[in-house]
Amino acid sequence: MTVSGSSSRGAGRGSRRAVPVGHAAMRSANLSLLLRHLHTRGGRSRATLAQETGLSKASVTSLVSDLAERGLVQEGRVERRGTVGRPGTEVRISPQHVAGIGLELNVDYLAVCLRDLAGEVRFTSSVPMPYVRDDGVADGRSYPPGLVLDHVAQQLTESFERAAREGLWVAGITIAPPGPIDYEGVSVRVASNLGWTDVPLGEELTARLGPDHPVLALENDAKLSALAEAPRLARRGISDLVYLTGDMGVGAGIIAEGRLIRGWSGFSGEVGHIGLDPAGVACRCGRRGCWETMVGFDTVLAVLDEGDPARSGRLPMLERLEHLRVRLEAGDPRLDERFTLLVDDLVRGAGVLVDVLNPQAIVLGGYFGYFADLLVGPVQSGLDARLLAADGRVEVSGSALGLEAAAIGGAAAALERVLEDPLLAPPLSTDATA
Repeated sequence: MTVSGSSSRGAGRGSRRAVPVGHAAMRSANLSLLLRHLHTRGGRSRATLAQETGLSKASVTSLVSDLAERGLVQEGRVERRGTVGRPGTEVRISPQHVAGIGLELNVDYLAVCLRDLAGEVRFTSSVPMPYVRDDGVADGRSYPPGLVLDHVAQQLTESFERAAREGLWVAGITIAPPGPIDYEGVSVRVASNLGWTDVPLGEELTARLGPDHPVLALENDAKLSALAEAPRLARRGISDLVYLTGDMGVGAGIIAEGRLIRGWSGFSGEVGHIGLDPAGVACRCGRRGCWETMVGFDTVLAVLDEGDPARSGRLPMLERLEHLRVRLEAGDPRLDERFTLLVDDLVRGAGVLVDVLNPQAIVLGGYFGYFADLLVGPVQSGLDARLLAADGRVEVSGSALGLEAAAIGGAAAALERVLEDPLLAPPLSTDATA
């Protein structure tokens, strides 16, 4: 829809008054409207853009010119609409000027992604999560925030350097820690799997990167993964989904009617701590019988011998998963049994989510997604068997984005700043790396 020249606000009970909208604000809003339309729907001619947005052809031409000056759009192929008249030249999102960075801070690894405005991933990197030996904690590993954030800053610096080499201006950074966060304070509230409480992540990273780093924000890893997967499912008409990420812990990103659900205090999606067995195993969070004590990645590692390579936190996560795959294909009886139990426990917890949230789809991510070929079919059958009604069936699938889903979602979230306000992007005449 177009933005009109005035808007209405409440001016007391039962009355409304017109409030003028300034020309600059109206133009900024229409730039956002046009850029977001192209970002969502793909390349369009100026005539098609005018028709689909309701803007005048003259306005579209002027707005496209402004967006092109900032390197946000470019001309592409000729659009042939099958109508009389000269075919229009397609306008599409440019990949050459603006990018976002996402970084997932995981118990097992740190993954970073540099993604341009057109959606192309320019750079990814994943390194094992640094830790120190600590016999006083459950798994013998401790994650000092200072040590971890030194490595985070190093990965971000590498991403900045890559962006500079490719002439990309970085619109922002989104960090994805595992657990609830304080959005306003840019800090991690609780990350029980890391042993963190109230870590001022934004302040600590600023001290390492310097005050001139791109705008930094935090968002939960599972929530970002859900945002990254949502467009693929939206193209099939699925707007209600739950993304389940399987690592040492288990979290969920919940999309309802196309919108991310955070909850009033940001704790939505902490499904790994659903209590399924009050007499069960003690969880890192202090409770007993949490779902993640049944399906977390460490329940798989626990059946392996102490010296097994898959148990080494010094190996990249993908190598550990590949090693498990080899063992499974060789018919390791302990892993076969563990995965049989894993299916039962996934269905047990996912069934609760289906009853409460009634999603159209459940996406298995993290290590669940890596073993999707072994898990999706049995979990689908298990959920189908407990349906209350046929129209409540949920579609189960594996993540299409692999272990980088949260980092990819983080880069996309960072780019939202420019989609919301295209004038933030510096003109092409400005040094993009400044």
